Amino acid sequence: MAQKYRIYINDNTLFITHELPVQVDKIQQIEVEGFDFVLFYEKLKISKKKNYLLLTKNPTAVFKKIRNDLTVIKAAGGLVTNAKGEFLFIFRNKKWDLPKGKVDKGEKVKDAAVREVEEECGVKIEKRNDRICKTYHVYEMGGELILKRTSWYHMTVKGSPKLVPQVEEGITEAVWIAPHEIKAKIKNTYALITDVLKKEKLV
Repeated sequence: MAQKYRIYINDNTLFITHELPVQVDKIQQIEVEGFDFVLFYEKLKISKKKNYLLLTKNPTAVFKKIRNDLTVIKAAGGLVTNAKGEFLFIFRNKKWDLPKGKVDKGEKVKDAAVREVEEECGVKIEKRNDRICKTYHVYEMGGELILKRTSWYHMTVKGSPKLVPQVEEGITEAVWIAPHEIKAKIKNTYALITDVLKKEKLV
């Protein structure tokens, strides 16, 4: 099974895959030969398109080449369920989000995922389950292009604990959301968060 990659860049998406993605409206195919990500990123600033495609027999090799041109930051987060079957969401930077944060030096990714959720929401994670997926997101920081790779894990807590949002991290709310309320929340979230929820068949 060939790997597929989806890189989010602001409101744009770059697909790297061996076949045309389904259900994607208006996608512009880009020539893989001689593809320069940094140049592509600069052009995005003036482009009106949303979805781009690099079609290749070896998506992993193309992805690795792009990754080597960028500064990689590892992050980890969680999709947390309580005993009532509700999901933990946070409100940060005027959008609904899932708790996540950077992996510290020498820290295991799965440990970072639990630590970040506990710090950002003031809860104790009872159990960390399997990884749901990885998401990729490119942004500019201090003149550098950063590729943030976030590993998402499913987690559970005992009961339905009170949540304490970590205000110093810009989190203004931390709430438990019933499954039927998720659709309303994703009208104001990031595409990569919707991806994580889709993997769990929640949207």
